[in-house]
Amino acid sequence: MDKSWMHSDRRSKAYEFGVEAFLNFAVENLLTTTHIRCPCVKCVNLKLFGVGIIRDHVYFNGIDQSYKNWTFHREPWEATTNASRNVEEDDGHSRYSFVYEEIDMDDNDFGDFGSDPYEFANVIGDGDQPVYPGCRKYTKLSALVKLYNLKAKHGMSDVCFTELLILQGDLLPEGNTIPTSMYEAKKTLCALGLSYEKMHACPNDCILYRKEYEDSTNCPTCGISRWKEGKDSILKEGVPAKMVWYFPPIPRFKRMFQSHETAKSLTWHAARKSIDGQMSHQADSPSWKLLDDKWHEFGNEPRNLRLALSSDGFNPHSSLSSRYSCGPVILVTYNLPPWLCMKRKFMMLTLLISGPKQPENDIDVYLEPLIDDLKSLWVGIRGVYDAHNGEYFTLRAALMWTINDFPAYGNLSGCVVKGYKVCPICGDDTPSHRLKNGHKICYIGHRKWLPINHPYRRQRAAFNGKPEYGIPPEPLTGEEVLHMVENGDRVCGKKKSIFFDLEYWKYLPVRHALDVMHIEKNVCDSIIGTLLEIPGKNKDGIAARLDLLNMGVKTDLQPEYGERRTRLPPGP
Repeated sequence: MDKSWMHSDRRSKAYEFGVEAFLNFAVENLLTTTHIRCPCVKCVNLKLFGVGIIRDHVYFNGIDQSYKNWTFHREPWEATTNASRNVEEDDGHSRYSFVYEEIDMDDNDFGDFGSDPYEFANVIGDGDQPVYPGCRKYTKLSALVKLYNLKAKHGMSDVCFTELLILQGDLLPEGNTIPTSMYEAKKTLCALGLSYEKMHACPNDCILYRKEYEDSTNCPTCGISRWKEGKDSILKEGVPAKMVWYFPPIPRFKRMFQSHETAKSLTWHAARKSIDGQMSHQADSPSWKLLDDKWHEFGNEPRNLRLALSSDGFNPHSSLSSRYSCGPVILVTYNLPPWLCMKRKFMMLTLLISGPKQPENDIDVYLEPLIDDLKSLWVGIRGVYDAHNGEYFTLRAALMWTINDFPAYGNLSGCVVKGYKVCPICGDDTPSHRLKNGHKICYIGHRKWLPINHPYRRQRAAFNGKPEYGIPPEPLTGEEVLHMVENGDRVCGKKKSIFFDLEYWKYLPVRHALDVMHIEKNVCDSIIGTLLEIPGKNKDGIAARLDLLNMGVKTDLQPEYGERRTRLPPGP
């Protein structure tokens, strides 16, 4: 049957005749005019209406152009080689449509469902059943997604969620398809490819038990057992001593392009034009432009993804326990508009590292599976379906930089972030001074970053009693850093970061970025706390005044000792 009208102008005669032909086809095959699935862009075959309402929807909203095989209206679909699913969100409800196309079977482009399109169709067909007989608002899958979103939003425990499912099932009519436990809900979602991998790790953060170490029982580096030791000092075989959860990003990237709206948003940056010459989006950054200019094939495809990685550790039990920590690793997609890319639904958790302490510099061990996937994404993943354009393409992706606080910056980059040589730019020339009374290291050479004729450079008393005539050093390029550490030797506290395994990493002008919260907020809190003398936030004390006296700076502020108490003169 001719379906070219689906791409025609909705005001044309071809579209009008096509709509009538479709409605006649649906009525003849379904033998009804009252309960027909609406294939418009908004309903996407989820809602049932009469012929008149469907006609209005298709004219007003447009028909879902990815609905190329009318399987919901009893058109027999061909046993072709791939099935792809379009999933969108609209007010918390999931909507589904199917697209069956012929592609090269040699590339195994079927994600988690192998090379059998029927397997995927069966899963979706089961999920598309009404949540109870006669329900027109929710399907089994859309109801489960809605409930699971509530679990995540309100932080429900697995036990609480199981009880909620049982209660929901009791409230609904008999024959409902609501799962009765968290376990059944997970099985349904995992069948759609939303699974994860559990990997055993050495308790000393030496290796992950994968690839050549998959069957090992002891760490080849430190010799410690893979299994957990019980209170009776007996190894519990089969119970790992440490574990990491890995959430593969490639299947989720594929599903992002299977949504009409999301696939369209992922090319938003290509139509955006910067008219003021200022950097208002990551597309204006030197890193973005370098990827476009150095690798033209990558830059010419606007659907290729530009990513950022963020990692930090936290205690999920707050101050109730200090024996447990959790380290998530999150990917952010910059192709999306700025009002979407930082939304929770698009911030992709890829790794969850748990244990009594953070892996610190050994975090590279846990990043290995993610780096392997990033390598594959740089080469290209064939057979990714773009629901917006209705075609298959080869998806590529590049990691532009990491975002973290200063300690995590040191772990990910391999640069020292403590002690006298703490500055990643100055290195061995970092101007540092240890305070005798405060027992801390201060860095007092920051004036060299000011313009050469700035008046602060000539002021003595307001700073360390000396003028500043130095010039700022040039930051090391990625190639220079790699040359320093490529032999595996730590130079200036540096190590070779695992990110250098990415082909393009050494060419990026900015490889690691510091987040705003830990810099501006914390520094601002300290300044305001000192100026307003807020208890617990004030950095001005006897030790600070004595250190000023030792440096010969602001000697009029030295402490005044009395018989009963020590007085600190107010600052200027």
